[in-house]
Amino acid sequence: MGSDKSSKRFVSDYFVEFGKAWNNPIVESLIIDLVAKIRYSKSLGGRLIFAGNGASASISSHCALDYTKQGKMNSICFSSDAFITALANDYGYDRWLTEAIKCYANKEDLVILISSSGRSPNIVSAAEYCKCSDIDVVTLTGFENDNPLKTLGDLNFWVNSKSYNIIECTHMFWLMSACDLLIGKSEYSVS
Repeated sequence: MGSDKSSKRFVSDYFVEFGKAWNNPIVESLIIDLVAKIRYSKSLGGRLIFAGNGASASISSHCALDYTKQGKMNSICFSSDAFITALANDYGYDRWLTEAIKCYANKEDLVILISSSGRSPNIVSAAEYCKCSDIDVVTLTGFENDNPLKTLGDLNFWVNSKSYNIIECTHMFWLMSACDLLIGKSEYSVS
């Protein structure tokens, strides 16, 4: 970046952008609504199904683990290389996630789809399938407010940013905030 002054300015501006995303009263209400949907799904015997591509797949995997282990909510994530490549080989990459959801999702489940752009064809296709099959969908997106995925969710979280790192970290922050709300505290033993 050059000088210390320009580096400090970059970091300061970066934190300001994070702050705008993280301190959002609309999102506070959405997190409360998300936890209500999770509790309702759990009361029906449903589970959480997380999915995303790339870093969003990593977020999905982390969330499935924490919601299951700490939140006591049965959760899964489709991130196995063999699983993805087998379905993508048979149905095409744009349809593999839809086929996975067809195999695993029930109406009692809650599907959480994460896409920074909200335009990933496999994620959008899966959301369309869920809508047609009366399976509740929560979306987490960024970039453009009118992205296709955001129009398909029952709850829609949107980060007003064009920075992948800010969007992805914010998605993780929001989902883990909901997990801690589900648990009822933010400090607890993980063993």
